[in-house]
Amino acid sequence: MDAGLSRRRGSLTGIVVPMFSRSIRIARMHQQSNRQLQERITSLPIAEVIALASRYFSRRSGVYATFIEKQGPSHLVLRGLGGEELVIAARLTDAGTVVSGGTYMFDQQLARFLDALPPASTIPESDVADVAALPDGVT
Repeated sequence: MDAGLSRRRGSLTGIVVPMFSRSIRIARMHQQSNRQLQERITSLPIAEVIALASRYFSRRSGVYATFIEKQGPSHLVLRGLGGEELVIAARLTDAGTVVSGGTYMFDQQLARFLDALPPASTIPESDVADVAALPDGVT
């Protein structure tokens, strides 16, 4: 087989691609790039979200250990082994508190933290007040 057209198995995906198409192989190997920024909506206040994140990530051990680098009233910047950064921020919206997290290596831990947050109410309070104001028999 010609050296320029030799085939090689992708190291992370198991996809066989020609060696000269390195950019295609890299694009397939970096599937976590769509998980670098994650968001959830919760019913917790901003201060409680930041406090929970601080406790959750500072209690990890091993390669997922982090320490607080910066903290503000609505954000938290953590640093992990090798200088990896994890940023968590929260803001209020009509739907609840939107919690955003950005990282490259801690994407799985970030997803677990966000999934552990209680979800926001599915019915906005303004809609509940409107329903309560309807006359009897009207739904």
